[in-house]
Amino acid sequence: MSVTASSSAAFDVLLTDAAATPAWRRMVSPGATAGVAAGLARRPDRAVRRLAGLGGELARVATGRCELRPSKSDRRFADPAWEANWLLRRVLQAYLAAGGTVDGLISDAETDWRTERRARFAAANLLDALAPTNFPWSNPTVLKDIVDHGGAGLARGMRQLVRDLSRPPRLPASVDTSTFAVGDNLAVTPGAVVLRTEVFALIQYEPRSERVRELPLLVVPPTINKFYVLDLAPGRSLVEHLLGEGQQVFMISWRNPEGAQGHFDLDTYARAVLEARAAVAEIARQPAVHLAAACSGGIISACAVAHLAARQELADVASLTLLVCALDNAQAGTVSALTSRELAAAAVAESARKGYLDGQSLAGVFAWLRPNDLIWTYWVNNYLLGRRPPAFDVLYWNQDTVRLSAGLHRDFIRIALDNLLAQAGGVTVLDTPVDLGSVDVDAYVVAGLNDHIVPWENASRSAQLLGGDTRFVLSTSGHIQALINPPGPESRASYYVDDDRATAVRGSWWPDYVGWLDARSGQGKPAPRKLGSRRHKALARAPGSYVHAS
Repeated sequence: MSVTASSSAAFDVLLTDAAATPAWRRMVSPGATAGVAAGLARRPDRAVRRLAGLGGELARVATGRCELRPSKSDRRFADPAWEANWLLRRVLQAYLAAGGTVDGLISDAETDWRTERRARFAAANLLDALAPTNFPWSNPTVLKDIVDHGGAGLARGMRQLVRDLSRPPRLPASVDTSTFAVGDNLAVTPGAVVLRTEVFALIQYEPRSERVRELPLLVVPPTINKFYVLDLAPGRSLVEHLLGEGQQVFMISWRNPEGAQGHFDLDTYARAVLEARAAVAEIARQPAVHLAAACSGGIISACAVAHLAARQELADVASLTLLVCALDNAQAGTVSALTSRELAAAAVAESARKGYLDGQSLAGVFAWLRPNDLIWTYWVNNYLLGRRPPAFDVLYWNQDTVRLSAGLHRDFIRIALDNLLAQAGGVTVLDTPVDLGSVDVDAYVVAGLNDHIVPWENASRSAQLLGGDTRFVLSTSGHIQALINPPGPESRASYYVDDDRATAVRGSWWPDYVGWLDARSGQGKPAPRKLGSRRHKALARAPGSYVHAS
């Protein structure tokens, strides 16, 4: 594993690092550094050989005989000047040689897996920060801009840097927010709020076909982001696509908790899912409801369905869909190594003090998991070139942060640290032990091959915990793009099904999911003329008020 490779993360590190880890520790990691140093001290000959090799490589760099080249996928060095200019080429090759040496020294130390991964993560963050592209005197694109515009862009960028450092999250903006508005050009699928509680609002969407399937679908979004990633924009909305295929769709919109809602815990949210399910069943006049849940919403939903199984009420659920969700967190990637019980305890104590885990802190951790894509790219664009960030709907949604209640934060960390959902009875929800093996409804599980939050291996193992017939779909994309995966002639998407890694299916997995749902959704019937019911009247137009709370 190279220290400059993208790190796989885990849900637990988002929840601990966001609350209790200073940013500087991501580049230093004193414990891991000490572990690597101790390992090298036991094998000094390896360190000497490695450093001697670096000296030889730097000599070849200086004399123009070095063959090191960056990866073709590394967009930082796309400018032709990195190859054409003799000085810049040598700067780049020296940087690559240093990175390779650090990588080799970590391997030579032969530490335990946790120390190794912590060291690689810290080294990758430090090397990414020191890349020659991040400095105006060694970035050819910036140098050309300074010459062409007399340094005006750099001066403008430095003023913006001072402004950004004066307020949280103290990171370069990744999106031009002026072009987006929720309810205007995001989350615009027509519908109505048909139930509002202290915890959530329930949205029913207007049918887009004359006939609909009998069994409705309730979508449970993550609790650490706003729901509209699943209803992003026309042509990029999973909700819109399902409606167009004749599915009845309902969506939970979580309340953005404040300090007064710090007591909201896993029981609170599981009860909310069951309350929403009951409302959907009443409105649709059907006893069973499909549940589709994403990320942390999947953890909550799986626990709620296991509760129904324990009460012999599993007939209330027609199927369970889990989207980029990890129920099995065993060694969940590089960054899970950063999570210790001491750090977790500090994180829980900090969120308990406030009543919530701040959404901006979560966004900051998310950015530092992919610093080249989410920090340093915008450092160069915003500050060194003085340009505005792009207008991109996914990045707008990503910065539209929400808080996580202290109670749910505590429960999620406890589950992740001891991998409790992988153990029958390891978690108790609504006074019943959770046994995912008792959830023997049909399930559809989607993972992302390049997911840095939920490694696909963990999602695959999670699917195996469920007791029913499961279809596992591996999308060749990342955490968010696995969800925003519309079909179309311009789509470059593909996916694998179940254990077949040899043959990729070209296109989006959305049509496959529609077919899977249709086979389990009963007969067609006339679409309802009005939203809601006598018991659950339409209260407001979608997307409702909860999604606007900041």
